[in-house]
Amino acid sequence: MSEINETKYVEVPGPGKIPERDMGKGPVLEASHLGIDFGGLTAVDEFNIALGATEIGGLIGPNGAGKTTVFNLLTKVYQPTRGVILLDGKDTHGMNTTQVNQAGIARTFQNIRLFDKLTVEDNVKIGLHNSIGYHTPAGVFRLPNYWKEEKKAHNKALELLDIFGMADMAGVKASSLPYGAQRRLEIVRALATNPKLLLLDEPAAGMNPSETEELMNNIRKIRDTFGIAVLLIEHDMNLVMGICENIIVLNFGKIIAKGTPSEIQTNPKVIEAYLGSQATEGEGK
Repeated sequence: MSEINETKYVEVPGPGKIPERDMGKGPVLEASHLGIDFGGLTAVDEFNIALGATEIGGLIGPNGAGKTTVFNLLTKVYQPTRGVILLDGKDTHGMNTTQVNQAGIARTFQNIRLFDKLTVEDNVKIGLHNSIGYHTPAGVFRLPNYWKEEKKAHNKALELLDIFGMADMAGVKASSLPYGAQRRLEIVRALATNPKLLLLDEPAAGMNPSETEELMNNIRKIRDTFGIAVLLIEHDMNLVMGICENIIVLNFGKIIAKGTPSEIQTNPKVIEAYLGSQATEGEGK
């Protein structure tokens, strides 16, 4: 298993702890008593999190635990039945997915969602929509401001791609990229929206060990280069324990454990959720 990553944490008012280095900035994300019901079924209940401004956090749990549902709540794909979500101290109540993205949350998905027939550069440009400075008439009639903003978008897209070693692929169709490069492109497109928080939903899915190692390095690079927080859902425990500073474990829609990687690895409730009660009983024999 990868070397365990440990960070010094401090208490903050509200739903948790954040890294000591982020104390001057406060949490970028706070969710309190968050939950959602679908008819008579409670999918997520009493979900609480505080995420520091440059923290790399993990959300893990068995299949069907409610992890992606939490991401859908944070990004307003689903409107919460109850609870409060604060982004950089601002209440996101009433926001839709577009408004949440403009406010500073970007995400990727379990299944890659690229515009396959567009080039790599054009996929990134789509992510730059929050910073485009021309209106529809300027685009339709190709006014000077359109060309100015297009040049700016071109340069920014290449700059982002270069950070991840993809600038030479700018003119390639997204569908022609190998799997790992498609994953990177989806992350670059999310970063193009200039987020404060990046949500990664199973970013290592389908990757081989070398691609996973490269992903870990890229996640660290994202945090250090852009100075943003990252929250990821992942089943690859080598990646989670090697990259995440604090981890939340969900089971049946409820938090069963929070802590550093070493605390999570030795938590009996976590072991039982993943391995079953017979495993914990056997350890005591």
